[in-house]
This record gives sequence, structure tokens and C-alpha cells, in this order.
Amino acid sequence: MMFRRLLQLFAGLAMYGISLALFIRAGLGLDPWDVFHQGVANRTGLSIGVVVITVSFLVLLLWIPLRQRPGFGTLCNAILVGVFADVGLALIPSLSNLAGQLGMLAGAILLNGIASACYIGARFGPGARDGLMTGLARRTGWSVRLSRTLIEVVVLAAGWLLGGSVGVGTVLYALAIGPLVQLLLPWFMVPAGAPELSGPELAGAARPDGKADVGPEAAGEPSYSGKGWHLGQK
Repeated sequence: MMFRRLLQLFAGLAMYGISLALFIRAGLGLDPWDVFHQGVANRTGLSIGVVVITVSFLVLLLWIPLRQRPGFGTLCNAILVGVFADVGLALIPSLSNLAGQLGMLAGAILLNGIASACYIGARFGPGARDGLMTGLARRTGWSVRLSRTLIEVVVLAAGWLLGGSVGVGTVLYALAIGPLVQLLLPWFMVPAGAPELSGPELAGAARPDGKADVGPEAAGEPSYSGKGWHLGQK
């Protein structure tokens, strides 16, 4: 079981980084955080992968006042997504025709959904940005939906001002990624009660009523109810 979980975690993070490279090469817009990453990369001359890694560790510093604890998967996420994004950019060419760009964008969204389901389903802890969202919800009592929206609006605006790419891909990603991950997650979810390498929580994740779980019972494990998959709910 542990081998499967580790394989799923690392495969998911590798695919996530490659999907970022596909988004960039498609040239039709990125998701909010990657708009910010690209904007910073454009202004600093750093590679997108180095920016992703740097921002990940800076975001982890914000976990301290939120009393969030990183897990093994959190640290792997912070490093490997950026590494594989740079690998993907080195291997994947840009396309100049719209049909090819749209095909690459569709592939990027699909691969990102599979990647997200893989690393979430491995149960090794949230990524830095997801932990910031759930930690903010936990500390403020806001819904996860509100916390995520506020964070992503801020980083999207900042990234756009820095020159990051906003376009149809940004909108399509926002509309498609949630339903796609919910559809795929049952295929990649390891059984509940699998042993952890550490004990991080995704406390504060959404309940079906949109509120934040703030008590110790919020375990951070994806679980299924009749209304779909939820993070941080037993």
C-alpha cells in the first residue's frame, strides 16, 4: 500500500508540473496561481519552476500563524511541481496554430485533473496553496469557497499586473477543474485509515453546507457523501 501511495504521489506531482508547462505552451491563459508565477518569472528572469518552488516555500511561512502543519506530500509538492514544470518547458514546443493550442489546453486541463486526483488521493498532505486556503478558513470561520476566491482573486490580479497570461484557459480551468477532480478522485483514493508518514491536517475544509470545519474532528481526508467529494471531512 505504501509503495502505491508513494508512486501515486510522485506521478501526480510530475504530471502536475508537466500540465503547467502545457498551459504555458498553449498560450491561452493560466490558472490564477500560475498567472502569478508567470508574472514573477517575467519580471525576475527566473525560470517558472524556480518561481513555483520559491513561492511554495514563502506560502508555507504563512502556515505558521495559521497553525497548519506540512506533511510529506506538502514538501514534495513544493519542490517537484516546479522541477517538472521546467522539464516540461524544455521538452514541449510552443504552437502557433489555434487548433493545436486548443488541443494542448484541453490536454493540460485533463492532465492537471488526473494529477490533482493522484496526489490528493495518496493522502500525504495538502499542497502549500491548498493549505493556505483551508488554514485561512479555519482561523477566520470563513467558508473554504470564500477563502479560495479571495486568495485567487488577489494572486490573479497581481499576476496580471506583473504580465502573467490571462485568457480563455483561465476561465476554462476555473469551470472544469472542480468537476473533473471530483469525477476522477474515486479512482485514485487510497482506503481510509492508511498509515501516514506524518500527521498533518487539512482542517477547515468544506462541509456540504459551505462552512468551515474548525474542530479537531476535521481530519483533512477527502471523503465521499451523496453530494460528492469533500476535503477535511470524515
